[in-house]
Amino acid sequence: MSAAQDLSFIELIRHAHVLVQLIMALLFAVSLTSWTYIFRKIFALRAARRQTEQFERSFWAGGNLHTLHQSASSQRDQSGPLARIFEAGMGEFIKGKQAARDALDGGAVLDGARRAMRAAFQRELDHLDTHLNFLASVGSVSPYIGLLGTVWGIMNAFRGLANVQQATLAAVAPGIAEALIATAIGLFAAIPAVIAYNRFTHDIDRLAIRFESFVEEFSNILQRQSR
Repeated sequence: MSAAQDLSFIELIRHAHVLVQLIMALLFAVSLTSWTYIFRKIFALRAARRQTEQFERSFWAGGNLHTLHQSASSQRDQSGPLARIFEAGMGEFIKGKQAARDALDGGAVLDGARRAMRAAFQRELDHLDTHLNFLASVGSVSPYIGLLGTVWGIMNAFRGLANVQQATLAAVAPGIAEALIATAIGLFAAIPAVIAYNRFTHDIDRLAIRFESFVEEFSNILQRQSR
């Protein structure tokens, strides 16, 4: 086998130490899972932004709130996060006014609607935050896992020099190259996860600001209606 063949990517992985191969396999699996979550989150956030914009246009068009509430309730799964927040608040407001017209004043009804919207707001944020902790863990831990494989591989390479009468760079290079692949795979898994985590966190924070602004603005509308 030629030196070029010995140092090819596939051959280096195939001839690596068993522990290093296991670490590489783990990092490949983690990277594949990370990319799966990244693409799923891209589509989920894109859909959430589109649905939020559509609902905001419908809401601020000045239509009837009861009609909008019925539409959001009938299409709850497809209406989007902001529509579900509105549906929770409007539904609680309607039930509060119908069930206890004399027992509760307008302020108590409004507080109930605001609490319902806050609870729905938190549920939607929890849903949007799904798998972000995994991406953060991949970004922070993967380089160290790869480094573990590198250290072990280098130790194994130098240990093999004990059986060689003359230590040369050609003798130790394949072992070191095998070990360094583990670090490279760890970085390959970590870098996209870190970039995706930062981007998704920024996008979710922007959506959260829009949701909070809507809760406050809709609370003002309900306050005027409760008088």
